[in-house]
Amino acid sequence: MKRLLILGAGTAGTMAANKLAKHLPDWKITMVDQHQTHYYQPGYLFIPFGAYTPDEVVKPTKKFVPEGVELITATIDQVFPDDNKVVLEGGQELPYDYLIIATGTTPRPDQTPGMEDGLRDNVHEFYTYEGTTALGEKLKTWEGGKLVVQICEMPIKCPVAPLEFTFLADAFFEEKGMRDKVDITYVTPLEGAFTKPVASKHLGSMLDDRKINLEPDFMIESVDAEAGKIVSFDEREIPFDLLVTIPVNMGADFIAKSDMGDDLNYVPVDPQTLLSKKYDNVFALGDASDIPASKAGSVAHFAVDLFEKNFLAHIQGLPMTEAFDGHANCFIESGHGKGLLIDFNYDTEPLPGKYPLPGVGPFSLLKETELNHWGKLMFRWMYWNILLPGKELPLPALMSMAGKEKEAV
Repeated sequence: MKRLLILGAGTAGTMAANKLAKHLPDWKITMVDQHQTHYYQPGYLFIPFGAYTPDEVVKPTKKFVPEGVELITATIDQVFPDDNKVVLEGGQELPYDYLIIATGTTPRPDQTPGMEDGLRDNVHEFYTYEGTTALGEKLKTWEGGKLVVQICEMPIKCPVAPLEFTFLADAFFEEKGMRDKVDITYVTPLEGAFTKPVASKHLGSMLDDRKINLEPDFMIESVDAEAGKIVSFDEREIPFDLLVTIPVNMGADFIAKSDMGDDLNYVPVDPQTLLSKKYDNVFALGDASDIPASKAGSVAHFAVDLFEKNFLAHIQGLPMTEAFDGHANCFIESGHGKGLLIDFNYDTEPLPGKYPLPGVGPFSLLKETELNHWGKLMFRWMYWNILLPGKELPLPALMSMAGKEKEAV
């Protein structure tokens, strides 16, 4: 009996299990995850502003594990790829014939000097369940001052989320009648508001319209929580009363211990097939890989759609013919019941236009609309009921230029 071991029961790991289990009835498929709860992480963005409650973004992990697949709740200690086995904390060994690493990425405030000193006081983050819940409590009573939204370095999970938080904060304080008491600064290591020039131009102008300060090219050196300031390597200082930081994001520690990752613990893979560059029976999906695409749920979804066919071919010794193009599709909340949509891949940046049908949409690209906002909210139902169970979504896995308009920067 062949053995497939999936490390991680998050978005990518769960989708892969559901896609593959129906094709491999005679295989022993095992999933390992340290959590018994599955978190809808896009919902973290809304919790600080009271749009979602914490219990609306959690469900039991086992609810989405397909029948016949074993789920082990445990912490992974190390992979021994030359021996085709994984060792869990406590010593249990799990042998495998094929391994899928889908353990995602997590914020690491310990990587920035001083950041942990003020955490949950005047330093907050919304990239964890505990963090976003604490920030929601903080904003209920915060009386205003200098709000700094700051990104430590790229890549990060959902690269548009810091901008979304900034736009929603602007709207939140305006609706509370205290926007004049809040000075908002958006601090990024990038040259502009976003990684791609056309989108950066659109999003940068939105910051200007909302009187939000933009501080680009800021490579953080340390946080001084007591003095209320962040300091860059070129000795710039930005004061804050409330810092909402996006800490350094890193892959799982066991990847480093297993000598399978890069400097940030991401597994090097072929960007089209997601097969490890070093081991012919190891794949890395979702945020756990080093592919040059957004670390976002949409990327995992589109990639897994193609991975399903590739994996089934690979285990038969056949060529993997489905080449993933880095397709990402992200709604961007902009506040006051509106949002934008961006659609791009490895080679093509976000452009204006209509999606998914040319000229029809119904969603508009790089344009604020109410329908884009509702699309973002509707995605939660689709996530729980279509994507995680591995059902088909009528959207192409590869990006199309249909409906997109070229635009000069």
